Amino acid sequence: MSDETELFTIGELARRTGLPVRTIRFWSDRGVLVPAGRSAGGYRLYDQAAVARLDLVRTLRELGLGLDTVGQVLRGRATVRDVAETHLRAVEAEIRTLQVRRAVLRRVVRQGSTTKEMRLMQELARMTAEERQRILDDYVRETFEGAGAEGPGAPIARAMRTLPANLPNDPTPEQEEAWVELVELLGDEDFRRRTREMAVAGARAAGGPPVLDPQRVGEHAAPAVRDGVSPRSPEGAVILGRIVDRDMPSADRLRLADTLETFTDRRVERYWQLLGVLNGHPPVPSQVPAMEWTIAALRAHV
Repeated sequence: MSDETELFTIGELARRTGLPVRTIRFWSDRGVLVPAGRSAGGYRLYDQAAVARLDLVRTLRELGLGLDTVGQVLRGRATVRDVAETHLRAVEAEIRTLQVRRAVLRRVVRQGSTTKEMRLMQELARMTAEERQRILDDYVRETFEGAGAEGPGAPIARAMRTLPANLPNDPTPEQEEAWVELVELLGDEDFRRRTREMAVAGARAAGGPPVLDPQRVGEHAAPAVRDGVSPRSPEGAVILGRIVDRDMPSADRLRLADTLETFTDRRVERYWQLLGVLNGHPPVPSQVPAMEWTIAALRAHV
C-alpha cells in the first residue's frame, strides 16, 4: 500500500505527530479532524492528509485560536490570513491589558500601597482604553472649563488631552510606571485643585507683574540651590540681583513672587516629566527648586 492510500489509527497518528491520543480523539470528536473511514472493528482511520491537517491544527491552537475558528479555516470558510488578522488584534489588546497590569504590580512592589490605592489601581488595570480616555477628557473639561483658551493654564489643558489612554507599543518599564503614575496623579484631588487654580489665574491675569526670564533663574538660582545658598542671606540678595532688576519696587517683587508661586508646583512639573517619558523625550532637569528659591528670595529682599 502506498503512502497516499495508507490509513492510520489514532494511536498511529499520535506516534507520527507526537500529539497525545486523547487530544487527537477530542479534535476528531469536535469535527476538526474527519476520519477517512473505519476499520472492521469500528475504529476510526485517517489518511496521510490527516497528518498535515493535524500539524496545522496544532499550530493554530498554539497561537491561541479556538477549535471553532480552526474548524472554519479547515472547512474553507475563513482563510488563515483573515483569522490571523483577527486573532492578532485580540492578542495585541490582551498584551496592552497585561502591560497595564504589570505596570500596576511593579508600582505596588516598588513602593507599597494601601488597600484603597491597590483597589484604585486594580480598577485602572481593568479599564478599557476608551474608558480611561473618557475619564481623562472629563477631568480636563471639568478642570479647565471657562479658564480661557489663551491663558497660562491653557497649554496644560491642551497637553492633558493628549495623554495616551494606552501604553506605547513595546513600552519600556519606565514608560509602564510613568503611565500608571500619571493617571494616578490626575486622580489626585489636590493636583486637580492646583491645575484649576493655575488655569483660573491665567484667565484672570491682567497687567501682570514684570516678566521673569526663566533662563536667568536656571543660570543663577539653580547653582544657589545646589550650593545650599539661603535665599534670605546677603549672598542670596546678590544672586537675586542677577535674576531681576535690582531697582524693582518691593510691591512688584511681592506680586511677582505671588504669581510665580501660583504657577510653580512640583506635581505639575512631574506631570510634564511623566508625559515626556511616555513620548520618549530625553529627561529634563527639574526647574521647580530653582523657582522656589527665587520666590523665597523675592519675598525676603523687599
